[in-house]
Amino acid sequence: MKRAGRNHAATFKATVAIAALRGDKTLAELAQQHDVHPNQIVQWKTQLQERATDLFVTATERKAVSGPSVKDLRVKVGQSAMENDFLAGALGRIDDASAKR
Repeated sequence: MKRAGRNHAATFKATVAIAALRGDKTLAELAQQHDVHPNQIVQWKTQLQERATDLFVTATERKAVSGPSVKDLRVKVGQSAMENDFLAGALGRIDDASAKR
């Protein structure tokens, strides 16, 4: 019979993942000790390894990775709106052209 899905606390997941990284016990032993499936332990261990670098990233490195700032994007949107208004006005001066087709 299947067991209902359980939610584990972050501290529990971290403890199990660190124990798996340590390698003192096999996955089967850890799974039996903590009453979780070995595949779940492997997932938590992988998540810990992938996100461990986030702990040591500085604020400037985070900003460089995150992309353009909101201020920069708003400037670009404003510039695009001005260009559209200018082009619509210039297009209106041409006799046969129409901005709305």
